Amino acid sequence: MSNSSPDFAGAVAELQTLRDFFRWGASEFIAAGLFYGHGTDNPWDESEQLVLHAVHIDPPLADEWLDARLTRMERERVVANIRRRIEERIPAAYITGQAWFASLPFVVDERVLVPRSPIAELIEQRFAPWLSAEPLQILDLCTGSGCIGIACAFAFPDAEVQLSDISFEALAVAEENIQRHGISERVFALQSDLFENLHGQRFDLIVSNPPYVDAEDMASLPLEYHAEPELGLASGEDGLDFTRRLLVEALDHLTESGLLVVEVGNSWPALEDAYPEIPFAWVEFVRGGHGVFVLNAADLRRARELGVI
Repeated sequence: MSNSSPDFAGAVAELQTLRDFFRWGASEFIAAGLFYGHGTDNPWDESEQLVLHAVHIDPPLADEWLDARLTRMERERVVANIRRRIEERIPAAYITGQAWFASLPFVVDERVLVPRSPIAELIEQRFAPWLSAEPLQILDLCTGSGCIGIACAFAFPDAEVQLSDISFEALAVAEENIQRHGISERVFALQSDLFENLHGQRFDLIVSNPPYVDAEDMASLPLEYHAEPELGLASGEDGLDFTRRLLVEALDHLTESGLLVVEVGNSWPALEDAYPEIPFAWVEFVRGGHGVFVLNAADLRRARELGVI
């Protein structure tokens, strides 16, 4: 990591256009050795996100805007965003207060993880080819910001969607996103530790991006991840504490032909080792990402009959 300090005052005085600030921000991010993984994967996109937020422009940006000159007040806001990203080592989404998921905008802050799950691609494909019928009851377990469940509500406009999380703070963010998207008549937020407060409800589709980071990975995570709530990341020595409980209980909350979709990220080899008898179907993503499995109710029923779960 570079020990040199960015010339924030000089940036305000000398840089003029959007193009200038995109380049300057990217250069300073490279020099600072930042980590990317919360919606972007490179310094240019990260810089663009923070610059455009400061001047109240949503991406994508037309080329003719690149040489637009900024007012002094706009330049100061841009520099403030770049400065926070470097000095605080927090995800850019916590600075802008917004993240995009499945082409939808979501309010985010330090109470929730930044939306980034590859499950977005599955939602856009309406869970083809695994769903056999249109789901009418959907559960987003460990919902955080509500992004997965709300995106499902748009993908399946006739469905009722339950957003569940153990964290009351996260649910406050999810509720804000429900209101933002105007879908409160069929999307509901509920506090629950796994299925504890769901009282026998059954769902055609249960989707979950639970905590799944193992102890070794937690110890080596970049600073940007430590800005996120640990409750949404850490899940025991092998990353499977929550997923084990989920596999045991999910069958009692799925309909006869229901589907379970769960992200376990880098803990997927540990999961396969722990349950070699369960036929996990691992999703292959076009846009990148891994560690998402699909099981149907029949798979879980057979696993229960074998005494595996």
